Amino acid sequence: MSDKKLDTIRHSMSHVMAEAVLQIFPDAKIAIGPSIENGFYYDFDLPRTLKEEDIPEIEEKMKQIIASKTDFVCKTVSREEALKLFEAQTYKLELIKNLPEQEQISVYTQGIFSDLCKGPHVGNTSELNAQSFKLLSIAGAYWRGDESKPMLQRIYGTAWTNPKDLRLYLQHLEEMEKRDHRKLGKELDLFSLHEEAGAGLVYWHPKGARIRVAIENFWREEHAKNGYEMLFSPHVGKSWLWETSNHLYFYNEGMYPPMVMDNANYYAKPMNCPFHIMIYNNRKRSYRELPCRWAELGTVYRYEKSGVLHGLMRVRGFTQDDAHIFCTPQQMEDEILAVLRFSLYMLRSFGFSEITAFLSTKPEKSVGEPEKWEAATASLKKAIEAENLEYEIDEGGGAFYGPKIDLKIKDAMGRAWQLSTVQFDFNEPELFKMTYVDQDGKEKQPYMIHRALLGSIERFFGVLIEHYGGAFPVWLSPVQAMVIPVAPVFDEYARKVAAALGEKGIRVESDLSDQRMNAKIRNAQNEKIPYMIVCGEKEAENNAVSIRLRTGQQMNGLPLAEAAAFIEDKIAKKEVI
Repeated sequence: MSDKKLDTIRHSMSHVMAEAVLQIFPDAKIAIGPSIENGFYYDFDLPRTLKEEDIPEIEEKMKQIIASKTDFVCKTVSREEALKLFEAQTYKLELIKNLPEQEQISVYTQGIFSDLCKGPHVGNTSELNAQSFKLLSIAGAYWRGDESKPMLQRIYGTAWTNPKDLRLYLQHLEEMEKRDHRKLGKELDLFSLHEEAGAGLVYWHPKGARIRVAIENFWREEHAKNGYEMLFSPHVGKSWLWETSNHLYFYNEGMYPPMVMDNANYYAKPMNCPFHIMIYNNRKRSYRELPCRWAELGTVYRYEKSGVLHGLMRVRGFTQDDAHIFCTPQQMEDEILAVLRFSLYMLRSFGFSEITAFLSTKPEKSVGEPEKWEAATASLKKAIEAENLEYEIDEGGGAFYGPKIDLKIKDAMGRAWQLSTVQFDFNEPELFKMTYVDQDGKEKQPYMIHRALLGSIERFFGVLIEHYGGAFPVWLSPVQAMVIPVAPVFDEYARKVAAALGEKGIRVESDLSDQRMNAKIRNAQNEKIPYMIVCGEKEAENNAVSIRLRTGQQMNGLPLAEAAAFIEDKIAKKEVI
């Protein structure tokens, strides 16, 4: 069945749900109810707060409506007729009044329920399967996404063509819930969020910090190999920086309020680029110095609305794995290809193999000479094709200041995540009067390329947690090996084993608690530790260990040096287990 047909089923189901809710709450005010990916929702203004116990009653009403075999009837009405029809529905009246005067207004009716809607819908409720839908959750949602408007109650549901597809989707949701980074972050003691101390700000716990350090160390090592220099820049800057860069004009709502110091406004930085430009402009530059490849793990701050904050995926303070390349037009093509290859290498190193590119081209409103846009876009496209990447073109989807490539990966659950970005900027070099002296002795403007490989450390970490379900590859695991003595008499040997592994740079801990060995192994498996190093009488006598993998496999009686070399090799090769 086509996606279009499935969307029609889901949209129709949202109307059925709205009718069911109105049967239970006759005074309810209805807002909007579209189909969405994998389902549908509808927003309501209700006389009381819904509870989870209300869902079965709404579902039962929906099944009765489906069984009634009622036609969906579309009718075009005048503006006056629409206002009369929905005179008791505040939100519908607002929508009608905001429609252009000349626009035709369509209404869909099934039974006694009518809704302002362009459709399409199924012909009859009998085309909906009463055994193939389920209401999933209740959430709050501001009317029209505006925090200044009323908070409504949103009911989410899913609908499919048959019970088997519904069952498979619900199983998929169960697996997603198990992998939720917020849940695993708490269970594995990786990070926390404390709204009482500041919403959207991440607290990295020791184990989470170990993973972050491993990511950042690898990031820095690979940048050095690829000819990048590291920068560090301030967290705040005077307002003229953000006025010059146009951030205060375009992103003012997403910036924290200014701090007044020394009779000047200072802003927490939402971007790193103006600071890198300041370093570039610190002195005159020659073409011989270009390209400048400058990278920074720079923490930035953006005042996201509270309603969109979501664990590590949407925060107010995050560290961009940022870089800016300043180059001549002649160097541009090689630099873009190198950046794309570097991005792919980094993503694949973290275990992502399904990668798609999206090329965004010049929008209607833009800055920069047309020939620059053409050359930059051509170099982006050429790099994508050189790497044999699947790609889509988003015509006119570029920023006003330059074209870009976005790389999206698919995780273990088949979800797409946008991570790497390669973005041209024809705006800031001009605004900040950036120049270099070319070989002809004349001052010229460099090309500027913004580039992020992982996006942000926080969001990337969240994606990693969910991709691996918390069972990180050995090189990223906060504890790579847990030493477990079979009885207290072997605690001393366990300490010796842990010390020997630690000397090799392996992140190792020992469980010397009073619990039984099986309980210790179970604890280590729950913590998703790759290797459990078991020490008993035979192992102590032979200076050996037995390794139990978190997958259940066992390697018995390995000499200690051989066991250490085995784990070191797995770490070096960045293997999962």
